[in-house]
Amino acid sequence: MTGRAVLTTATMTIDPPIVSAFTPTGKLRASINLGNPILANRQPDTGEPFGVSIDLARAFAKQLDVELELVVFDAAGKSVEAINEERADFGFFAVDPVRGEKIAFTAPYVLIEGFYLVRDDSPVRTNADVDQPHHRVAVGKGSAYDLFLTRELKAAQIVRAPTSPAVVQIFLEQKLDIAAGVKQQLEADAASTSGLHLLDERFMVIQQAMGTPKSRGPAAAATLRAFVEAMKASGFVAESLARHGIAGASVAPAA
Repeated sequence: MTGRAVLTTATMTIDPPIVSAFTPTGKLRASINLGNPILANRQPDTGEPFGVSIDLARAFAKQLDVELELVVFDAAGKSVEAINEERADFGFFAVDPVRGEKIAFTAPYVLIEGFYLVRDDSPVRTNADVDQPHHRVAVGKGSAYDLFLTRELKAAQIVRAPTSPAVVQIFLEQKLDIAAGVKQQLEADAASTSGLHLLDERFMVIQQAMGTPKSRGPAAAATLRAFVEAMKASGFVAESLARHGIAGASVAPAA
């Protein structure tokens, strides 16, 4: 497939072959993960998805001048599977080498911190205390934290909750030692449950990016990369974070 994407100050001129690569079903299907509350949530009254991911998805559909379909999941792993199986045309993911085998990532648009949560009486005081043979660490199955800690933890056991928002529930129910996840999600859980606190330092920074199946070709991947850079440079991402009241996440620097 050939084609080009020319970035201007306001819009991108996208050639028809690239539009076709993104829309094999006639619609632009966006894989949305509701497991990360920084990026996507549901309106409590209507159930409609909203957030930074949805704002970017709508903006991209507008650039391509096509109809948008949101394909919504409750966990990162399911959202990735939709891209790998081409049930969606693009999505929003933490950059990871395992995922990168099939997904062409953009540069990150948002940086998110990962933290550990423990009980107040836990002997675990620092990140260095976590990786011990007798420790069990709760993570969301298929999340960026799961992928990262699967590589990094050599002694501790990983216990996978079905979704990231369920991590603290599993941590409490199974009397696990540590919970790992998005700082803001863990802070909210700690605020609603007494006797819990976050450790003092992050254990990773998630590079949250957009991605499309590699099978869509290099021109499609380049178009998505150019779109993300334009959205960062224009202030769109920063404005979206502010509009949704997101604290603790920062706009990624230009690639």
